[in-house]
Order: sequence, then structure tokens, then C-alpha cells
Amino acid sequence: MTWTELLRRQTDTSYASADGLLDLLSCKQPFWKPATGENWMTTGQLPPHLPGACGVACKGFVTGGWGAPDGLDPNDPPTDGTLPLADAIPAIDRVAEAKRRLAQDRELASRMIHEAGEVDLAGRAVSAPWDPREITLGQRLLQMVTHRDIHKGQLFYYLKLRGLPVNTPHQWTD
Repeated sequence: MTWTELLRRQTDTSYASADGLLDLLSCKQPFWKPATGENWMTTGQLPPHLPGACGVACKGFVTGGWGAPDGLDPNDPPTDGTLPLADAIPAIDRVAEAKRRLAQDRELASRMIHEAGEVDLAGRAVSAPWDPREITLGQRLLQMVTHRDIHKGQLFYYLKLRGLPVNTPHQWTD
């Protein structure tokens, strides 16, 4: 299997299952988050982060054009290599908007995989703004799919903890 095939299969399944989880979400409790611990995103912050967690970063790796996530000032980046706290992430007010942005991000990720091409995915070494180690472009893009999957899992458990009828297939089926 090539990098291109692997990344396309992973992104297709990941975006489809994330879209399905958004179908189960309502904006009735946008400020809910676990009561213990710190730096948790709220239920309302996760849906807009799902799109920004993959395609936008893939574009940054492929083109070198890094921008700030929606709602954050690109002229005020953290200076210590850390990422913004959860409180800085904007929340949604409509699930339909999160689904629209997820579809756009899916198209962007797909376009970036195609634009990168197999040679660069397998052989071009890149670092990340948050990680100076150089690894292959394919590995970095796969990390971004995994990043979104982690937040998709977070949304899954938020829904489950709120008593909604979610189960394992919601995480993995498209």
C-alpha cells in the first residue's frame, strides 16, 4: 500500500465517522465538559476543532503556508512552542456550520494528499511548528488524521458521558 492509498483510506473513514458523530450532537449544552481535570474543550468547541485538526495542517505541511486556526490571531502566536489553551478555541452555535466546515476540510485534506504526491509523501522530510524533528511528509499527514481522530474520540466520549446512545461503530464506520 502506498502513502497516498493509506492516507486516502484513513481520511475517508475518519471524516465520515466524524460527520456521523456531529449528526448526534445538539447545541443544547455547548458549555459542557468533564468536571475534573483542566484545559478541556467544551462540547461546543470540539465541532469547529474537528475540521481545523487535519486539512488545514496538511496544507501547512504540503505548501509551507501556515495560518492560525479560526478565531485565533495569527499575529499573536505562542512564543514558547506551546499551543493555545482550550479556552482560546471558539465554540459553534450551529451543528450545520461545523458539518459544512468538516466537508470543506475533507476536500482540502484530499487535495493536499494529491498535491503532495507519492514521492514527497515517502521522501520529503518536514518539521512541525510544534515539533522540530524532521520526519516524512506522509508521517506528518498521518499524524494530522490521528490528531482529528483523537478529538473525534473526545466528542464520542462527551456524547456518551451525556447519556446519548453512541457505541463503538460510531467511531469507525463511514
